Amino acid sequence: MRVYLAGGGSAGHVNPLLATATELQARGHEVRALGTAEGLEADLVPAAGLELDFIPKVAFPRRPGLAMFKFPRAFKNAVKQAGEYLDSFGAEVVVGFGGYVSTPAYRAAQARGIPVVIQEQNVRAGLANRWGARTCAALGLSFPATTLRAKRGKTAVVGLPLRAPIAQLAEDRLAGNGDQRRESAVQTLGLDPNLPTLVITGGSLGAKHLNDSFAQVLPELPEGIQVYHLTGKGKSAELAASVEKLGLADRYHVSEYAMNMEEVLAAADLVVCRSGAGTVCELAALGLPALYVPLPIGNGEQRLNAAEVVGAGGAKLVLDAQFDADVIRKEVFPWILDEAKLQAAATAAAGCGRVHASARFVDLIEQVKND
Repeated sequence: MRVYLAGGGSAGHVNPLLATATELQARGHEVRALGTAEGLEADLVPAAGLELDFIPKVAFPRRPGLAMFKFPRAFKNAVKQAGEYLDSFGAEVVVGFGGYVSTPAYRAAQARGIPVVIQEQNVRAGLANRWGARTCAALGLSFPATTLRAKRGKTAVVGLPLRAPIAQLAEDRLAGNGDQRRESAVQTLGLDPNLPTLVITGGSLGAKHLNDSFAQVLPELPEGIQVYHLTGKGKSAELAASVEKLGLADRYHVSEYAMNMEEVLAAADLVVCRSGAGTVCELAALGLPALYVPLPIGNGEQRLNAAEVVGAGGAKLVLDAQFDADVIRKEVFPWILDEAKLQAAATAAAGCGRVHASARFVDLIEQVKND
């Protein structure tokens, strides 16, 4: 079948789109995607070998102002353009992942009688998918706690489609090959194979608050652990200088970002990070314990995303305003040094993981087409 994928703006939308595309193509389906020129999809989707169409970014105005008067015409034009793409491709199913491009695609599909399938990443759904859920044929959820439901179609918890390298790492761990992957990753990253590894990451842009808090405790880094700290672009210089000055460069590794994040996670024993849906789902699928520090902006979805795995004992959560050097001293350092507690948390995290989410979501798409 011909499947048209719509979603973009952030990695949270683009990564599951690409994972779904990979599974669809593996089953012999034709795939094309819709995005905006401003979003990450403009680079990531063509790099993955997918054809990508563009429509203008049309944001629904949240406050009174000039944008409110311009919105109806701009949205109508975006729907018209999306519809033309659907027609030229001969789309049989539209699959949306949220973001600015999804709503015009949903509307254009609805006008043509093309079934829509939605993948909702977060526990608290965004505006585009809340609108789309009113008429979609099926809705795939990442988390059981998500309250969004398809008003007329089927709703199923399928998990979040995982990026291919992460999915492969998860499969390797399920097959009992996790130790071999760790050994290879440790060697690639220049780490000590005999020390537990604490990974710190604030996502692609980094998190200054996390960076600053860990900088404060550098002189107190316990013997017997090593750290791989991803600071975010342009945020590494000060921390790296402090590490060098203290003579910790052999155990505290600083980098701005990782092109091979699967290697970093393969080497990890504990992760301190934000709790975007992609991060939470990936770490759970890998059975990795984490201390989550939700991003303090947005609609509170990051705190909710982590709730399932935290409740199961596979992670801890500390609000951004409460995260400081003292939390690192009392929570992070003792945890990474306690092998029994790490193993118990890893088992609990894995119990929340959904390794085969891409396959389950594509099953849902195929069911819609076959019904």
